[in-house]
Amino acid sequence: MTEWFTTLDVTTATTLLVDADGTLFPSEEPAYEASSEVTNKLLAQLGAERSYEPWELQKMTNGKNFRASAAELAKTYGQQLAGAELDRWVEQEKVVVTEHLQKVLRPDPRVLEPVRELAGHYVLAAVTSSAATRLDACLQVTDLAPLFPPDRRFSAEDSLPRPTSKPDPAVYAFAGQTLEVTGRDAVAVEDSVNGALSAVAAGYPTIGTVQFVPVDERPARTEALRAAGVAAVVRDWDELAAIMSRASSAG
Repeated sequence: MTEWFTTLDVTTATTLLVDADGTLFPSEEPAYEASSEVTNKLLAQLGAERSYEPWELQKMTNGKNFRASAAELAKTYGQQLAGAELDRWVEQEKVVVTEHLQKVLRPDPRVLEPVRELAGHYVLAAVTSSAATRLDACLQVTDLAPLFPPDRRFSAEDSLPRPTSKPDPAVYAFAGQTLEVTGRDAVAVEDSVNGALSAVAAGYPTIGTVQFVPVDERPARTEALRAAGVAAVVRDWDELAAIMSRASSAG
């Protein structure tokens, strides 16, 4: 059942700006499993006294890309990671994670069917912190690629003049400028707090989703998303499609 926190009028919306990891596919846990190998190598180089489990890294950096996470981890050890060295770590992590996600992700009818329905009424765009090649691979193996054409895929790592990461609103601002939409025309869909902060800061009414959040973590995530400024939280894509379809009919 939808939890509403503010009045949300989506009758004028023409576009959905959709996060990818954890929203369109359950990629966050397997991504952290693969990424942890690279991250722990980096931490060892920085002088960390122990390695971290994937779940620990996810809790620390959820919604941010590896570039932002690596730079922040380096700061905690009093070091600066930038330039060619940071790029080298980013490339290494991207390759490892993308290859792993291509192996484990599969098409999910619980996503495909409602998203296809929405594509009949709205322009769909993917807005992610992840690298473009990772996004492309995930969309391909989940059969979502036709619903998010290449010119409607936006990566905070690759689409911007300077790579950044959510919660920085830059990638949402860039997507809106490219698609020529504003908060009146577009609604964002996010699963993470950092993603929600990014979309809200860019001026887009935002709907949170907990479809791929572990059941026991959903109440806390819902409250955190509310604090980040989302207008509502839905259980899954079916619920979101029902809301948007009613709005489309009303409009």
